[in-house]
Amino acid sequence: MDNTASVYSADEALKKLKDGNKHFVGSETGSGDLSFALRKNTFEHGQAPYAVIITCSDSRVMPECIFNAGIGELFVIRVAGNVIGNHQLGSIEYATQHLGCRLIVVMGHERCGAVSAAVNRDSEGYIKFITDEIQKAIGDETDDYKACCLNVRHCIEVIENSLEIRKEEASSGIKVCGAVYKLKDGKVEFL
Repeated sequence: MDNTASVYSADEALKKLKDGNKHFVGSETGSGDLSFALRKNTFEHGQAPYAVIITCSDSRVMPECIFNAGIGELFVIRVAGNVIGNHQLGSIEYATQHLGCRLIVVMGHERCGAVSAAVNRDSEGYIKFITDEIQKAIGDETDDYKACCLNVRHCIEVIENSLEIRKEEASSGIKVCGAVYKLKDGKVEFL
């Protein structure tokens, strides 16, 4: 881990995310630090994110904006349907082991195209790899919002069942939690 990193506890990081989302919901423009000074600092000294956010690739879901974060504050992993596979687990392990992140958030969102495709069982090609994973989580659920929540909970289970993450949770105070982003009003509901 970079010795310049200031490690937040999982609870401190969660509070920071909630406060950032509250600010985002009430503002017209973001205010995360994007300054030249910060870009230079993170270039010279490395990154020190306080949380890992696994979320969908949907262009309406922008974690740095949603949580009012600037450069170097969030370690964001994006994949359609916020599914978890070996690549995502490797990225999470990197963020926790080398960058000191103690909070891992899996964030789904309303009206997710991948979740809807899984509910409707209407995908083909490479997309089917994503929807098949989501279908494992949702079973026969047909309500998109409930399916989204089931998918988030399944992703949390996959992360927590990872041998390395489980080891780190026990020894380092890592916390894994779920959330759903509400497209209509910008609020994040933590599950």
